[in-house]
Amino acid sequence: MTEIYRNSESCGATRRQFLQSMAAAGASTLMLPEPRLLSADEVSGTGRPPEATADSCILLWMAGGMAATETFDPKRYSPFKVGTPVEKVISTFPTIDTAVDNIKICEGLERIAAVMDRATLIRSHYLANLGPILHSRHQSHWHTGYIPPQSVAAPHIGAWMARILGPNNPAIPPFINIGQHLDGNGEADELKAFTTAGFLGREYGPLNLPCPDKAARAVCPRDEMTRDRFQSRHRALKKRAEQSPPTEYLSGYHQQSMLRSIDRVHRLLSSKDRRCFDLTLEPKESFEKYDTGRFGRGCLLAHRLVELGAQFVEVTTEYISFVHWDTHEKGHRTVDRLHNEIDRLHNEIDRLHNEIDRLHNEIDRPIAQLVLDLEERGLLNRTLVIVASEFSRDMIAGGILGSDARDPSRACTDVLKSTNHYRLHHHFTGSSSVLMFGGGVKRSLLYGESGLEKPCVAIKDPVSITDLHATIFRAMGTSPQTAFEVERRPFYVTQDGTGKPDNELFTSS
Repeated sequence: MTEIYRNSESCGATRRQFLQSMAAAGASTLMLPEPRLLSADEVSGTGRPPEATADSCILLWMAGGMAATETFDPKRYSPFKVGTPVEKVISTFPTIDTAVDNIKICEGLERIAAVMDRATLIRSHYLANLGPILHSRHQSHWHTGYIPPQSVAAPHIGAWMARILGPNNPAIPPFINIGQHLDGNGEADELKAFTTAGFLGREYGPLNLPCPDKAARAVCPRDEMTRDRFQSRHRALKKRAEQSPPTEYLSGYHQQSMLRSIDRVHRLLSSKDRRCFDLTLEPKESFEKYDTGRFGRGCLLAHRLVELGAQFVEVTTEYISFVHWDTHEKGHRTVDRLHNEIDRLHNEIDRLHNEIDRLHNEIDRPIAQLVLDLEERGLLNRTLVIVASEFSRDMIAGGILGSDARDPSRACTDVLKSTNHYRLHHHFTGSSSVLMFGGGVKRSLLYGESGLEKPCVAIKDPVSITDLHATIFRAMGTSPQTAFEVERRPFYVTQDGTGKPDNELFTSS
């Protein structure tokens, strides 16, 4: 469904171009037989599926590497001062109190602080060290649970849920990805590689909506498209696809999966439920509570979609090299500058006296509002909301701007000399923070711990990606040992079936 659902920006494509794109997308899938879900008897340790505590999952993805020590795991605060040793700087924002006595987070996240009594905060999430270059490789590991490359295409966690659990609403795609452009990005091919259903087939892939405020146009036939013409085109498209014989790159199973995805598109475009994609139908007061930018509008869209039955929705701040949370250069100033974004809920005096960083402001209000709105509508208990990133960041300076030294370590500075050096920009996998709301997880819980001094690695109750995935699947009623037979071997929803859910996080533990 990744290529079939197109954003309105590409609505001008001809039918020939559309069919060619389908063929090209199909050719990217290795010829594999239908993956077979293995029974509990065939997979050791599977046992009975856990009882689901959530029906839907919303992943709020802080793409680019959100520094835990600037958000949900603040340490000793060091304001900028020329001559300060770099090794002494751990957090570049002061702490604030939250609704939970023993939990403090960073300044600029006041609204999230007010709803921390609905949250479980994990401060001991750690990640594999996959090298310093490609963010997409770490993102692939987080989203699929497997370190790339693999011998077969590993499905995205959202695709696993779509395949195993099935749709909550047959008209609404079970897996929707909001906010990430998959073209025109420096790592576009790598991002596309894991934003798929992998070997499960196209029907379980995501509906990609780069721009939430254009989502309605992406799921609506053109004005000149009459009902009869729409039905005729659907029949012609299916006939063309059916007549295309399987090839060395496109197996019969994947061809049928593509046909089923076409039917899903048709079902969506024919359904009145597609109105949930139209943000202009949201009352003005409600819309403005979320409107901090594309991410905020994405959170609003996620709320509308989950209410209509979407199963897994990811909303991303979008990964673009050196933009958003990819704060390699002037990290603190980048974050601080964004604090000045207009906050429609504050009066003019408040705006003039509060310079909060824009990155914090971009996520603070919509995340908190999403939690409150889900709670108000009785959806939070059955919706698991997760805030996460591919890794954290450290204050270690990787180089001085403008240096032509081939080895960045030789261009390091030992002390702060300008605001360019005052940033948390080095990739850090030793510990990260994950925030979870609803879906059966405990409220007001602080879980795990990272060191107060460098290196701030996880020192208590460490949580790996594999175990975090197992925890998420446990909430969705899926055993972490669930497996499909692919190329005559089992392929598990968690790496090699080794994931163990952290049951202490759940109210029913």
